[in-house]
Amino acid sequence: MRILITGFSTRGIAEAAVRSGYSAVTIDFFGDYDQRLLVKNYSLMRDFGLSFSTKNILQVSSKIKTEADALVYISPFENHPGDVQRMSRGRMLLGNAPESLRKVRNWRLIRSFLKEEGIGFPETIFTGETLPQSGTWVVKPVKSGGGHRIKLWQGERLKKGYFLQKLVNGIPCSAVFVANEEKSVLLGITEQLIGRPELGSRGFTWCGNITPVELDKEALETLVTRIDEIAFKLTKFFGLRGINGFDFILSEPDNAPVLVEINPRYPASVEIIEAAFGLPVFDIHVRGCLGKLPDFSLGERLNNPRYYGKAIVYAKEDVRIPPEAAYWVLLKRKDVPFPGETIRKGHPICTVFATGETREECWNALLTEAGKLEAELKPCLILTSKEKEE
Repeated sequence: MRILITGFSTRGIAEAAVRSGYSAVTIDFFGDYDQRLLVKNYSLMRDFGLSFSTKNILQVSSKIKTEADALVYISPFENHPGDVQRMSRGRMLLGNAPESLRKVRNWRLIRSFLKEEGIGFPETIFTGETLPQSGTWVVKPVKSGGGHRIKLWQGERLKKGYFLQKLVNGIPCSAVFVANEEKSVLLGITEQLIGRPELGSRGFTWCGNITPVELDKEALETLVTRIDEIAFKLTKFFGLRGINGFDFILSEPDNAPVLVEINPRYPASVEIIEAAFGLPVFDIHVRGCLGKLPDFSLGERLNNPRYYGKAIVYAKEDVRIPPEAAYWVLLKRKDVPFPGETIRKGHPICTVFATGETREECWNALLTEAGKLEAELKPCLILTSKEKEE
């Protein structure tokens, strides 16, 4: 079986597929340098001069129909069930069915379901409902992903395709689990890195994860139990299969999880969970889609944990990637751009990784790796005419 893996950026899941012993071909936007050393890749940007859209990926996938007999999709295809249905024709679908995706992106349904199940969920207001008069709120797109297009609400009228969620104070987190439509197994819980200026990120943009969440032993055990229960309820109600995730806020001051979004596909945070526990995560995903769940207990694996982190480093200024970037793979950097490529301010450069005995040690190690990268690229900044004169 050869698997087509597709989405916006497929390097991480492609590596996991190879580590699990699967043959894969990928279609994504970037076509990163290190990914092309590993698997066959079709890049919308490099090979076809196309902008990113699921429609364009669908167009490319139709041209390589005979190259793969199974399909795995990642973000943002959870927002496009019709395209998933079209692309999976003639291929085994290893992921959630289109009907499950439609349910998961029905935010009104989510609101009522979570309330009925007693699962924490922020106060949420949709178009046509009375707008709030007080409090801090964020505007979110119905078709969300990666924190993009989320912003603080300034009292403006809600546009079509957006809704309001009340801002919850606490630690942004995510959970990863594998499901077979009836049962689920929790694989990991991570802290999300959101809008970190040290990494060149802004606003609500996702820029990495650290696992596990930093809590004392009793609080972490309680959290694992609660998140496991939520994963099971989501699995049963939405008919989820394979590896999925959901984002939540570990709210202050009681550390209660407040769910903010369901990710009905293989999340990017799986990468550090694989590293932390040595799990064959892609194989677990495939087997989950076929009904088989692993014998794994997250609670038993969190005694005296080591912390694992990944950070996406964003360009703080326009930069041209130097020839030396070809050797970044030896430094264990990932999502490596091609030498000579221009990365615009605010766009991702690459991903760095670190571990530590404590959460602080892991975070500082990530910052050290990001600082090394920034220092290397300082001579490669693309200066304006005015800056050159100064």
